[in-house]
Amino acid sequence: MKSALELTRLPAGVVPGMPFTALAPMQDVTDLAFMRVVASYGAPDYFFTEFFRVHAQSRPEKHILRSIDENATGRPVFAQLIGEDIAHLERTAVELLRHPVAGIDLNLGCPAPKVYKKNVGGGLLRDPAKIDEILGALRAAIPGLFTVKMRIGFDDTASFDRIVDIVNAHRVDLLSVHGRTVKEMYRSEVHYDFIARAAARCRCPVLANGNITSASTAVRVLGATGAAGVMIGRHAIRNPWIFRQCREAFAGQPVTPLTLADVRDYIGRLFEATRPPGIPEVAHVNKMKKYLNFVGQGVDPEGAFLRAMRRVQGAKELFTVCDEHLLTEPSRPFADEPYPGVIARPNCETPDSTADGCSLEAVTA
Repeated sequence: MKSALELTRLPAGVVPGMPFTALAPMQDVTDLAFMRVVASYGAPDYFFTEFFRVHAQSRPEKHILRSIDENATGRPVFAQLIGEDIAHLERTAVELLRHPVAGIDLNLGCPAPKVYKKNVGGGLLRDPAKIDEILGALRAAIPGLFTVKMRIGFDDTASFDRIVDIVNAHRVDLLSVHGRTVKEMYRSEVHYDFIARAAARCRCPVLANGNITSASTAVRVLGATGAAGVMIGRHAIRNPWIFRQCREAFAGQPVTPLTLADVRDYIGRLFEATRPPGIPEVAHVNKMKKYLNFVGQGVDPEGAFLRAMRRVQGAKELFTVCDEHLLTEPSRPFADEPYPGVIARPNCETPDSTADGCSLEAVTA
């Protein structure tokens, strides 16, 4: 029997029985513009929105709603919530279900101190009883697909099995597991053995999340964990072709190689797509630098592109650097994996980070 999740798949470009792919929700990244750009290179099976902040005074943020209402990627999008007030989580879920969402997702993974200190996101992993209440209420309020994204614990994994059992008890339709604790943030190795435990214990499909750097890594992680698919975050910023490449690898086909000229095309398209009307040039260039921190990990092993890119001030200077490093030898391969020692350096592990993931503030997955 097909899982409920499989019934949301659209036929175009999706092969029955293939492992799932999803773009991880990332604050300030997975907006409508970025979804469109990724889809142009080969969309994932599922998108997840940036999180809607839920509290007594909250209303769904209009810019995030656009990624639902104006989604023309041909792929379903799930609306992600973050919060701990049950009545307002229910209210927001019901309101979002009036929009064309594939389902509702609950964030139990954000590791930013500003977030977990409010006992939301990854902070809720300290309180399994509260998670039980929230999941019960949301399951009752959501007639369709209800999904959860979590880490493997707050500062240890003592409650991991209990939380997975709570997920089962409330008939969650999909569980995405980032294989680190909240306190490990993005510094540790990913504990894929815990993703394997979830995949074995869960009644619903499990997506493996955390350092899925390439199609070959996705194949290896799926083999090691038994997960139903992969959720990819920052490495989809570096390589938006990664979902297409994963499908090729899952099907046993050759993976399409990329060149530096391909990357130059991506940067130009991303620059235009993410430039809202009226934004000062310097502000947009600074935003682009944060995307390019990840792209640069595959350009050259010395990090010369990253160093030059970080010094630019305007758009003309930015594209001069791009052309020098990407079009001097346009047929040179773009690396499948990040070059060792070439560090992205987003603001991901500071006390002021506020997002689940490589937002333009922080890094996920």
